[in-house]
Amino acid sequence: MDDSAGGGSPEPARSWAELRAALPANRGELEATLEGVVTENRFTIAVLFPLVGAVSLVASAEGFLPGPLAFNPWFLLVGVAVMRAPLVVGVLPLVDRRALSWIGLLTAYTYAIEYVGVRTGWPYGFFEYGVSLGPMLGGVPVALPLFFLPIVANAYLLCLLLLGAHAARALVRLAVVAAVVVTMDVVLDPGAVDLGFWWYAAGGEFHGVPLSNYAGWVLSASIATVAFDRAFDHATLTQRLETCAFLLDDMVSFVLLWGGINLWFGNYVPALVAVAFGVGLVRADRFDAALLTDWRR
Repeated sequence: MDDSAGGGSPEPARSWAELRAALPANRGELEATLEGVVTENRFTIAVLFPLVGAVSLVASAEGFLPGPLAFNPWFLLVGVAVMRAPLVVGVLPLVDRRALSWIGLLTAYTYAIEYVGVRTGWPYGFFEYGVSLGPMLGGVPVALPLFFLPIVANAYLLCLLLLGAHAARALVRLAVVAAVVVTMDVVLDPGAVDLGFWWYAAGGEFHGVPLSNYAGWVLSASIATVAFDRAFDHATLTQRLETCAFLLDDMVSFVLLWGGINLWFGNYVPALVAVAFGVGLVRADRFDAALLTDWRR
């Protein structure tokens, strides 16, 4: 019986050929496809995900969510990965072998310094994880680079925009980016401690966070900044910033997520610092107000 004559299902071979034709044929097409997806979903990624994330995390910490949903590590990882998408997709066209090599080295450092920190308390101070952040290896979250590397990348990109011509000087980039990374942790760590993500055995002077933690971040931020400086040409990265509207959307997510969490727990200084980052994004013309009204369309 001839299915084609009777309106039957298309032949499997033809369906497979159509599927292959619809897939990106090369890296350029893949990058263009991903950029289109991010552009079409900017409100969902940059605004809705962090707001839902803030509410669900606070609800988990306050005991409002049932066990299977409270601090579900897979929901957490998926949410973080989605919010990182604009940054990853935006930088992807600039990633070559040199960039991969330096990012690989930085990833190895990230695991190593965290392992040392968990075991010895150096350089951040003695701390323990209180909430599962996904699979663990040697007491360190496997997804750790997903949390740490984007902080440095966002700080680096924001500084390139705000510094203007001064960003051409390597020492200026190192000092300013490292300072911004540490300041971002002023927002991140107090909120994370209140959520119970981790806690410091001896407590701390700043919302339960010891000053040694920030000293440790000066070290890690400096090393990470040097790695990003070697991985990417700052002039090329600046050009990419000018043509990619969503490249700093992950920073918008950071402001909304951690600013909201700190506000809930009464951490007003970290919340104000988050607002300051929001002002920086506005000054850099990277906080697109239309993102906050896209839901009306």
